[in-house]
Amino acid sequence: MTQPSDASHNPAQEQPLQDRVENRSHRPSSDAFKAFMGSQWQEVEAIDFQPDAAAPYAAQRRAAVSRQFPTDRLVIPAGAPKVRSNDTDYRFRPHSAFAHLTGLGVDHEPEAVLVMQPVAEGSGDDGSNHEATLFFRPLAGRDSEEFYSNTKTGEFWVGPVPTLKELNQRTGLPTKDLTELEYAVTVDAGVVEIGGTRIRLVRETDQNMDALVDTSRINTGVDLEISDALDGELAEFLSELRLIKDEHEIAEMCGSVESTIRGFEDIVRAIPQATKHDRGERVIETAFFARARLEGNDLGYDTIAAAGNNATVLHWIRNTGQVKEGDLVLVDAGVEADSLYTADITRTLPVSGTFTEIQAKIYNAVLEAADAALAAAKPGVLFRDIHLTAMEVLAQHLSDWGILPVSVEEALSAEGQQHRRWMPHGTSHHLGLDVHDCAQARREMYLDAPLRPGMIFTIEPGLYFKNEDLAIPAEFRGIGVRIEDDILVTQDGAESLSAHLPRTVQEIESWMAQVWNS
Repeated sequence: MTQPSDASHNPAQEQPLQDRVENRSHRPSSDAFKAFMGSQWQEVEAIDFQPDAAAPYAAQRRAAVSRQFPTDRLVIPAGAPKVRSNDTDYRFRPHSAFAHLTGLGVDHEPEAVLVMQPVAEGSGDDGSNHEATLFFRPLAGRDSEEFYSNTKTGEFWVGPVPTLKELNQRTGLPTKDLTELEYAVTVDAGVVEIGGTRIRLVRETDQNMDALVDTSRINTGVDLEISDALDGELAEFLSELRLIKDEHEIAEMCGSVESTIRGFEDIVRAIPQATKHDRGERVIETAFFARARLEGNDLGYDTIAAAGNNATVLHWIRNTGQVKEGDLVLVDAGVEADSLYTADITRTLPVSGTFTEIQAKIYNAVLEAADAALAAAKPGVLFRDIHLTAMEVLAQHLSDWGILPVSVEEALSAEGQQHRRWMPHGTSHHLGLDVHDCAQARREMYLDAPLRPGMIFTIEPGLYFKNEDLAIPAEFRGIGVRIEDDILVTQDGAESLSAHLPRTVQEIESWMAQVWNS
């Protein structure tokens, strides 16, 4: 039998490419099925919701943004789902700026958008210069095809989502259907000098929103290059707004830290099993992941479970290595709460339960650097000086061990820095909704800024001696040590939120023995 020619048979014309993903489905489409699917469902009981604990704090944050940009329309998208593979997405997590300004964690729809509309000075929300509205896709009725046919938004597939009323009550924000979003974003938009309203957008969060705003700008004669700079100013301010944590944020951070500490106990409990597995690092990683999902939303970042020489790879997340008796295992992990605030803690543990003499010597040097950095942290001290304090301690130890090729003074100078061969990363970073929080803040507001009460950041010095490093004695090779704690600046000093997770050699050895014997 002859095959039909290309001219007579073109499968692409029969079924569009974008529709073929549904070829695996056997969904009925008869009118009888549709009528039956839309009937005999129990009515959903109407519930009144109390405001979320974060709601009043989010309102204060929006007021601060309104003061900064009093006449501009501000558009803050939650973001869209990200494809993991073909038609499967990663678990959705909203953009941190959206979460910060709405107070919402994970309980809302992807593609939601917060729009802050400028109004007459002082006539907006709580006396601000804006009226904020939350746009999102509400639950489809059970009498609609979307209920059972839409794999992205249908309740049959993804479960219930909040109603407009629910999020209004929980956030205190007026809520509207996404179908009204385009008009709200683009109405009267244009060049300010001729009476238009200027838009500022949190970019690269939702491609559709980027396209909508850019198209509006092009159609109204707004300069795109200038607009990009204005959008950048919004991102910068929203990042800097998170530098000082309020009471609610501090409480959420403390909860994340406590869950993370329990996760580290799970890690210790899993170490004996890890030594028996070809991918022992994965055993450790999995133990912590279970805690993150049980008590929070997810991991705050991919867990680093690095044994032996892998601990000298700063961001080792493959976690495919063996966990061998006599080695150290460096674990850098954090639980992200349902509110999306994450902890970030590192401990370096002896696989056998006790440190060798050389391991303890290196560990104690790192511990001394961490303690010195914490002692230096207090209001008014420059953020960058925390790092410099830790480096002074580590450089001195490297010199005492005969490893540093120059004097301590020369190494610590800007022209030297030889000690950084074994400690190439920074000692601290801000922490909060993002593990590396406030990343768009200006240098003078971050690295060169004085510490202020309410700041939360890490202190995490380390020493990393690679097997391949011929500049060090053989006994040092293959050892990586990092100690990381989460620090809150107080009115008169600083407090380690993770202080009761064992840190000293003696504490760790005693703790591990207690866990294994319990």
